[in-house]
Amino acid sequence: MNQTARLDAILSALSDQGSCTITDLAAAFAVSEETVRRDIRRLEQDGAVRKVHGGVRLRDRRAEAPWRQRLNVNAEAKKRIAACAANLIEPGMTLLLDSSTTAFWMAREIASVTNLTVITNSLETAGELSATSDARLFLAGGAVNTTYRAAFGAEAAAYANRFVPDLAIFSIVAIDAARGFLDHEPEEAEYARAVLPNARKTICLADASKFEAPGRIIAAEWSQVDLIVTDRPAAPAIEAAARESRTDILVAD
Repeated sequence: MNQTARLDAILSALSDQGSCTITDLAAAFAVSEETVRRDIRRLEQDGAVRKVHGGVRLRDRRAEAPWRQRLNVNAEAKKRIAACAANLIEPGMTLLLDSSTTAFWMAREIASVTNLTVITNSLETAGELSATSDARLFLAGGAVNTTYRAAFGAEAAAYANRFVPDLAIFSIVAIDAARGFLDHEPEEAEYARAVLPNARKTICLADASKFEAPGRIIAAEWSQVDLIVTDRPAAPAIEAAARESRTDILVAD
């Protein structure tokens, strides 16, 4: 993983966790702690982070909601991925979109596709589609996590599972060659595990910073994901795992 990819991955991890230790980041990226310190200095010079004892955290985290922070992390790559994945959407499809910011960018890309049915647990994605699309929209409700601007829990999963989507489209914080598709928060991972198996095909939207990034909880197994749409070629270990599970990888132009 080159420095640009590591910087994106560090920001992505911080957007989800708030702070990370240098030791954990070095282990996650298989680099030295000194390399991580250089990366942090670069991000600190850009005004994106601030150093704390033994680690790093996002600067001014309280001034901006975490969902909005994630929306702006690696945004250009996410938009390219969303545009690429949107080419797979055909009129009349039923889609399940998760609460990720990449799925939000995809919602913008598919606004002109006709006769769609969309199920989502995301307040932001639902709001975007209701304002810009003629899609038939279903919002999976339940207990709302205001940090993530989405509903999770058994009620949201039970509602979403009433549908059989043509495509389930989701994102995660990490793709691990050995462990699969990982998240940080239990409720996000549990929701994904509950709803993804109902879909006829499952697509993961993931910029290259997610490859071998840190993650805590398995959201999906390799065998459950049909396609990864990303912005750069994957590392050899990820490509090998994808081949073994017959998961295709599509790199956005």
